[in-house]
Amino acid sequence: MSEKALVQQAEAAEQPTKQRVVVIVVLLVTLLVAYLDRVNVSVLVADEAFLAAMGIKGNAVAMGSLMSLFLATYAIANSVLGPLGDWWGPRKVMALAIVLWGLSCIYGGLVTTFAGMLVARCILGLGEGMHWPMQMKFVRNWFPPNERARANSTWLLGLAAGPAIAMPLFVWIVGNWGWRSSFFALAAIGIIPLILIWFFTTDYPRESKRINHLELEYIENGLQAEASAKQQAEPVSTWEASKGFLFNLDYWLCVLFYICSSAAWWGLMTWIPSYLKEAMGFSWKSMGFWANAPYAAAVVALVAVGYLTDKVERKATFGILHMLGGAAGIYFAAHATDQIEAALWLVVAVSALVIGLPGHWSMIQKVVPEKALATGSGLESGLGSAGGALTPVIVGYFIDATGSYAGGLMSLVMFCLIGAVAMIALWFRKV
Repeated sequence: MSEKALVQQAEAAEQPTKQRVVVIVVLLVTLLVAYLDRVNVSVLVADEAFLAAMGIKGNAVAMGSLMSLFLATYAIANSVLGPLGDWWGPRKVMALAIVLWGLSCIYGGLVTTFAGMLVARCILGLGEGMHWPMQMKFVRNWFPPNERARANSTWLLGLAAGPAIAMPLFVWIVGNWGWRSSFFALAAIGIIPLILIWFFTTDYPRESKRINHLELEYIENGLQAEASAKQQAEPVSTWEASKGFLFNLDYWLCVLFYICSSAAWWGLMTWIPSYLKEAMGFSWKSMGFWANAPYAAAVVALVAVGYLTDKVERKATFGILHMLGGAAGIYFAAHATDQIEAALWLVVAVSALVIGLPGHWSMIQKVVPEKALATGSGLESGLGSAGGALTPVIVGYFIDATGSYAGGLMSLVMFCLIGAVAMIALWFRKV
């Protein structure tokens, strides 16, 4: 056989690499670790030793402020620092973000005052606020449009898997070694995503040494087809690109949905452990299991819905189910009279509050021009986090005012219903 024939045979036998799968797994691990950092205090506010050390025992508003101040800083960082990804690339910005997470955890484990703990939460909010828009940028750069919903649902598994792991993990760590150990454990775990991001990802497929020409052609052909479908090139400046979404009604309906979804999500995430332990009478050990169950179920829901969302033209369909399912689960959990009944309704609520996210982020990646994607997703994430920042304190206020967790949880039902209206509007607009 001639040399030319051998080359042709080798090329025919060659298979495309799967480097984009590696990238999405790295994003999943990174978000999972990020959520371990975020929800640590959700377990700590159910720990008597932590509350006594911080001087906030019996003060639900102060407990809620630990999450609210983190989310407020996170919101500002999303909006202000999101454009860094468009300027420097997502890899460098995400690595810097992870370094900040580690510093916040080390400091959090050393503080002796409530004010010091609030500072630690602000540092974490700054780092994680830089991180989130970079996830959007990576997916937009590495995946053709027909794969983005599945890609989004894969990395978003970290959103549910993080708390699912965190709840029993931190109950175990705090129960055996005290609350400070949980912060030091998080600082050590943070080294893992830092290594993965730095050595196993690149900003664009063409920059990767691990991708072959077949996978590169597949990705770039998909991206080129997307650009051609828009019938014109992307604007040359970030500002010109930004105008493409700032004056787009679909973008702002997505923002309203995300604000309401974040409000319900963070309200639940902050108060589920405390609600189960204080209001429903679960033991410390059983609280860890049942606080984990909603997020474990959410992982399964995300896996299923990621595939289905790519098959549905109107992505807002799952957004409607997301908000109405969340409203129903929270309402019945708030009025449950039995321990297991309350825990199972929380499973319904949390599972529902993830099923609209893959389609939502696919809509954002469609509506916002590529050149402004980190800016647009950062702005939306920042506004969503601002809404989420209010709810832990709002829930805490109503708990103190009414003397009941039900009063606080019902405020989350209202957010879910408003978000449902936004998604219904997007459904009729065929988004």
